[in-house]
Amino acid sequence: MPAERPFWEKPLDELTAEQWELLCDGCARCCLLKLEDEESGEVFYTSVACRHLDLATCRCSCYAERTRLAPECVKVTPKNLAELCAWMPRSCAYRRLAEGRGLAPWHPLRSGDPESVVRAGISIRGFALPESELSDPEALEELIGPDFN
Repeated sequence: MPAERPFWEKPLDELTAEQWELLCDGCARCCLLKLEDEESGEVFYTSVACRHLDLATCRCSCYAERTRLAPECVKVTPKNLAELCAWMPRSCAYRRLAEGRGLAPWHPLRSGDPESVVRAGISIRGFALPESELSDPEALEELIGPDFN
């Protein structure tokens, strides 16, 4: 009898809500504030994290209520994934799977270790600034960070 393939190899629209949530590797790159060039549509990540992100754990402090408390926060679903891929980091499991690239070897589902994303240098832990330290929102352009796309 053939072994059952891992759930992340199934079509994304067949995953349970719990399986969908497990795809997140916890890097928190999507929680960095972004700027979009109005002419080109190009997205630039800053080194500033959303005010609701716990920088020590790289987890949202209000995850269940995030879209209500932070209306700019986008809930990624199988239905909107294709349109959101352009602004998602290239390393993101949702984007990788949507593009047929599979999970990265450092992904906690493959490695069995939630810290593997940190060791691989994918996590924003250690370099992101909290939004509360941004004294001048106009200065956000000066804080454009690494290119994750």
